[in-house]
Amino acid sequence: KSCQKPVDKYIEYDPVIILINAVLCKAQAYRHILFNTKINIHGKLYIFCLLCEAYVRWLQLQDSSQNIDPDDLIRYAKEWDFYRMFGIASLEQTSFLVGIFITLWWMRPEMLKTKSEFILLLKALLLSSYGKLLLIPAVIWEHDYTPLCLAFIKVFVLISNSQAIRVTLNLNRVFPWLAIFFGLFLENGVVCLFQKMGLDV
Repeated sequence: KSCQKPVDKYIEYDPVIILINAVLCKAQAYRHILFNTKINIHGKLYIFCLLCEAYVRWLQLQDSSQNIDPDDLIRYAKEWDFYRMFGIASLEQTSFLVGIFITLWWMRPEMLKTKSEFILLLKALLLSSYGKLLLIPAVIWEHDYTPLCLAFIKVFVLISNSQAIRVTLNLNRVFPWLAIFFGLFLENGVVCLFQKMGLDV
């Protein structure tokens, strides 16, 4: 009221500019998307990101000497390894999220008291994982630097997750990263468990 200006400057911005600022991981853009927009694609985006990750893992399982016809949709539908990779990716992502929630609750028990706070943080984490969509172009345009690209995508997703936690819970920079590291620790524990069971991850 004192400055006669909108608190959220992004209300007046074009959606493309908001998206660019979100890709640049600006906290105010995240705040605008989470609190001042009605986006209900969290579940669909989560499933699609898991499909992208399962696809990348499935391609890495395939023998490079095989000649696979891209038009052979029936063969792809019968490829059970893809569904197995989807299941493993789902369990890993779930353990990552559980690790984050356990850490935040342990460090700050006053946070996440209500169901609405829990749901808001979950939506923020799911939305901030949009960087996993870059996995598909990284695999399609395969080159010598593909492993490096996949590593950069992972780092970008973790930075986005950190910003989402920071904005949603109004924290400093340290607590979100501690939660993310514990989430990664739990996720890697699940990976080691699968490897001990003899499953390719």
